[in-house]
Amino acid sequence: MTIQEIKQKTGKAAVEALVKSGMKIGLGTGSTALYVIQHLGLLVQQGVLHDIAAVPTSFQSAQECYKSNIPVYSLDSPRIKGRLDLSIDGADEVDRNLFCIKGGGGALLLEKIIAYNSDAYCLVVDKTKCVENLGLVFPVPLELVPEARVPVTQALERRGLKVTLREAVRKVGPVITEHGNILLDVLFPEPVNPVEWESAFVQIAGVVESGFFTKTKPAVFVGSESGEVDRLCL
Repeated sequence: MTIQEIKQKTGKAAVEALVKSGMKIGLGTGSTALYVIQHLGLLVQQGVLHDIAAVPTSFQSAQECYKSNIPVYSLDSPRIKGRLDLSIDGADEVDRNLFCIKGGGGALLLEKIIAYNSDAYCLVVDKTKCVENLGLVFPVPLELVPEARVPVTQALERRGLKVTLREAVRKVGPVITEHGNILLDVLFPEPVNPVEWESAFVQIAGVVESGFFTKTKPAVFVGSESGEVDRLCL
């Protein structure tokens, strides 16, 4: 199976295992999340699921919900009341503790708000995303206000970290998030404790949020080339 086929099958498995009619659901951002949204939309259109209320984590996800006829709300909506039954998203890396890195798609701020305000949380990944240690190969994204770029970079480099400003692909200059912030991508030279660093990052003035997700334990659906989908839980 190709990577895209694995993502599609794994996303479908997560939706069919976890989503029930009447749920308030957070929907993530990225290629894997799009497959989740598409299959959820198919089940809504077929009448298998009904009364679904979705809170997307980005403009991309919202647009896919509209295409799939999934009703869209915000966390502030009276229908949602600031709390979700379930959120489903992808991840850039997941370790054996089910801690993860997210934010490769630049939507980590709202992804974290939604993840940490959900009764249940699910990650959908292919097997290549499972690693022994986070942040050694795939960088940890930091969202920060633009004026803090230099002091935040200096603070991180003093601690021996490799810091890169995330540059846009089809425009000159940095990636700008949907909240008007910029992103730094941070690599560690050796294994670290993600729990400690999730707290340490946001203590640096100007950092809005980090891509370490350690404060909620997700169910993780892992797809492989054989077509099998494993469900990991702690």
